[in-house]
Amino acid sequence: MRMRTTAGSGPAGGDGSADGTPSDGSAADAAGQAHGARRSPGRAAAATARRHWLITVLLLAGLVLRGLSLAAYQPALLYIDSLKYLFGAWPGNDPLGYNAILKVLLAGGNLDTVTVVQHLVGLAIAAVLYLLLVHRGTPRWLAALAAAPVLLDAYQVQIEQTIMPDVWFEALIVAGLALLLWRPAPGPRLIAAGGLALGASAPIAQVGQILIVPAVIYLLIVVPGWRRKLLHAVLLCAAFALPIAGFSLREYVAVHQFSLAPAAGSTIYGRLAESADCATLTMPGYERAVCPPRALAIQLGPDGLVHSATSPAHTYVAPPGRTHGEVIGDFEHRVITQQPLRVVTGVLSDAAKLFELHRVTSTGDTPISRWQFQTSYPAYGTSIFLSPDHTIMLGLQFASSGGPVQVRPLPASMGGQATVDRPVAAFLRGYQLHGGYTPGPLLAFATLAGPWPPAAAAAGAVGALFFYLSDATLAWNRFVEPFPRGRTLTLLLYWIGQLGIALAARWASG
Repeated sequence: MRMRTTAGSGPAGGDGSADGTPSDGSAADAAGQAHGARRSPGRAAAATARRHWLITVLLLAGLVLRGLSLAAYQPALLYIDSLKYLFGAWPGNDPLGYNAILKVLLAGGNLDTVTVVQHLVGLAIAAVLYLLLVHRGTPRWLAALAAAPVLLDAYQVQIEQTIMPDVWFEALIVAGLALLLWRPAPGPRLIAAGGLALGASAPIAQVGQILIVPAVIYLLIVVPGWRRKLLHAVLLCAAFALPIAGFSLREYVAVHQFSLAPAAGSTIYGRLAESADCATLTMPGYERAVCPPRALAIQLGPDGLVHSATSPAHTYVAPPGRTHGEVIGDFEHRVITQQPLRVVTGVLSDAAKLFELHRVTSTGDTPISRWQFQTSYPAYGTSIFLSPDHTIMLGLQFASSGGPVQVRPLPASMGGQATVDRPVAAFLRGYQLHGGYTPGPLLAFATLAGPWPPAAAAAGAVGALFFYLSDATLAWNRFVEPFPRGRTLTLLLYWIGQLGIALAARWASG
């Protein structure tokens, strides 16, 4: 692979001809490198490491951080939602993609196995980003810096150590984008593979369904000829729909609902109730108790309005002839149709917090401490706590609409007891709290930096406000998208995808 565009090279990919094939010089270089590799694999590997020294150093640093995380917390970090994926608590609230991954990994290991694989996936995300950007003509030093937040951000490392689906969601999005962007105009194989990867993100996190929109728009722009545009768009949609249909069919067989997450609609209430102006909202009298007072809405925030015992979603009692779910659904519909601008404003103001200098908890936010390394094993009320002998105890609820809580120990086969290496955990916590994360202003700069056309820069500024993912995995993508031909189009793919994911995710759960 040629790393820089040379004089006389084609404009498409930073080397070779316009269709992305290598030039004669590139072929000669590749042949020489292959001959050298056969002669001395060790020398060839050393030469490659020297040529890509910056990404090599960053990968080693990321590997060290992940090794420390594995040493600090055994068998893994658990979050409240981890109970859904490991034991099927609150069925129907989330798709089953991550459950399937866990079953495969736990068939031959325990939670240590899961976290090791997740850390390797995190390293692979950075490597793929680097390879893609270099392949498309980005200077090696800039491509390495693009991967740095994935490798060095402590919040990224923490979520990889946690039994949660986030890193797999990131990986599938990056894989899909890499496949579609590998060539200036992707062929059928890349389109099918990219569609499968992006579609597979939805059974991991349902919000991934929105990714079909930017992917189709991108193909309609870059693929020449209207007949080819339509055929390739159909191919992309079919590949994208395949994993979604497969998991939805499983739900249909199990609960007779063709959906990725039949019970996921309840999380929308928090976002809409937090944005609603109860005084001007037109609704029947029996429904007014569902609309929280403004002070309570600000205090609880979208997440608290869904889960707190003081939220109207839990305290409301429906009148005779009406069900609780029916009244909540009617209220949500009224907010969307009568006060859409308030909802959009709430999403924007919430998403803009990504660009704050420090990672802090604002009023109404879910405590950010949940995503920070602690010097003791994290506990969550009656959901996850430790017994006197440090056995991890789990409060499981196997009904989505409430029900008796069953307290069980974490099975010994999964790790059973929790251990924390306090000195290592203290180091990770200090690193995270004192600069070991990607600061918001840097993400804002990454959004706007570069000689973009004014229209593209404006689109990026607007898109950035909708940014959803709490880590920097995709934020840095837009900073180093290929500088040669196709720059604006690839930026468009990212910006529209980011906007769609963020709108859907912030709308649903805040």
